[in-house]
Amino acid sequence: MHIDLNSDLGEGFGRWELGDDEALLSIVTSANVACGFHAGDPTVLRRTCEQAVGRGVAIGAQVGYRDLPGFGRRFIDVLPAELTNDVIYQIGALDAFAKLAGDRVRYVKPHGALYNAIVRHEEQAAAVVEAVRLYDPDLPVLGLPGSAWLRRAAEAGLRVVHEAFADRAYTPQGTLVSRREPGAVLHDPAAVAERCLRMARGDGIVATDGSVIELDADSICVHGDSPGAVRIARAVSDRLSSAGVELTPFAASHPGPAPSGGTPPTP
Repeated sequence: MHIDLNSDLGEGFGRWELGDDEALLSIVTSANVACGFHAGDPTVLRRTCEQAVGRGVAIGAQVGYRDLPGFGRRFIDVLPAELTNDVIYQIGALDAFAKLAGDRVRYVKPHGALYNAIVRHEEQAAAVVEAVRLYDPDLPVLGLPGSAWLRRAAEAGLRVVHEAFADRAYTPQGTLVSRREPGAVLHDPAAVAERCLRMARGDGIVATDGSVIELDADSICVHGDSPGAVRIARAVSDRLSSAGVELTPFAASHPGPAPSGGTPPTP
């Protein structure tokens, strides 16, 4: 058995830091790096790409709404053509820093409200698919099984990768419980780790109503901005490895040292 572990990284901005990217990059196999619209600035993006390449972690573009104040967690009724251009812009910005670090963007994953919107919002799902198709149709796309986003991506000939969430509660319909609801985020490392082992094995997990749902997961997301994120990620990694599950990126990366000149200093 094998599975990918991904995490949202590069989400600091200026002097404001969020999460322990360096520690998480020693655990996960894929990094969903913010592209400057919901979080991240050029220095943060460049540093995160260099750290990911140094660890042999695959770099993914985590694209979102233009919403720095709301951290990309507020729905925006943007025109589809504008959303397509916004997504192309974000992929291109991160890809530039990934190439400076010696690799490139390997996949695309929407962030926050955009991720949730395109589970059902057909026009926005089509707009994001079009952005990936125009930029590089060989890029895999990561998302929720059964979403309009992955269905439309598959119809467009893109490679789709099914994602499950280590530390998020699920509804009986297999969608994520809103963060505004109590119990939406799970915090017990041991319980989360056991849950992830069930996901990796293809066994069912318990939804909020007590029913058992099956998740078709190629990659498991461990959030980098949750309290105790590093502890949870390490517990998941250790539990999967001890059960014989190989942790490997779904999109190949090119490990290697950062280019000469090193990481730019933190402002």
